[in-house]
Amino acid sequence: MLRSGNPALRGDAFTRQGTDSSAGTMTIAGTANKTILLLIIAFITASLVWSHQQASAMLLFPSLIIGLIIAMVTIFKKEYSPITAPLYAAVEGVLLGTISSYFNAQYPGIVIQAVALTFAVLLCMLGAYRSGLIKVTERFKLGVVAATGGIMVVYLVSMVMSFFGANIGFIHSNGLLGIGFSVFVIIIASLNLVLDFDLIEKGADVGAPKYMEWYGAFALIVTLVWLYLEILRLLAKLRR
Repeated sequence: MLRSGNPALRGDAFTRQGTDSSAGTMTIAGTANKTILLLIIAFITASLVWSHQQASAMLLFPSLIIGLIIAMVTIFKKEYSPITAPLYAAVEGVLLGTISSYFNAQYPGIVIQAVALTFAVLLCMLGAYRSGLIKVTERFKLGVVAATGGIMVVYLVSMVMSFFGANIGFIHSNGLLGIGFSVFVIIIASLNLVLDFDLIEKGADVGAPKYMEWYGAFALIVTLVWLYLEILRLLAKLRR
């Protein structure tokens, strides 16, 4: 069974969709093109928010909630992804623009560094996957999925604790433990990219429906957003 730490790329995300030869089938090139398009959409909306920083703070929670709703709809109704994936990219662009403007105001230049590092990691992971340097075995998949699940549990517990005025200190600490945790999370997020590549390739191999290209692109955006935010947090800790 195929596995991925990315909730959008569950083990049967592609194989259970069946095929529809009349509409064409999924290809890696088609997924790559749609991923680029979603990145462009996210960049445009992020830029718009960036240029209106005074209003951006009010958009943080609405974009977070709306993005989560769209993501859930996309995950459970994959056939809607040609519509919901671009919408998700647009909303996430607003969210990233808001967060990025906040960090850049505190640490000038940090956003450019985070964006560059995110794409550098993307290219490195793609190269490692295509060259066979990283082999996606069942043990590898289980390890990454388990680590991703553990991270999500830690973040969830921290969020719940914040409602009561407490937190898990090392998550936000700029000491060695906090920096080490951020580095670990970035490594796991990067490895999730490899799982995403593997599942998309297998989706193309089994002839998944054409609309699954949009779904595969959406799933990659989910991982890239997570990776970018974690790199941004790490850089902020290092700046402190």
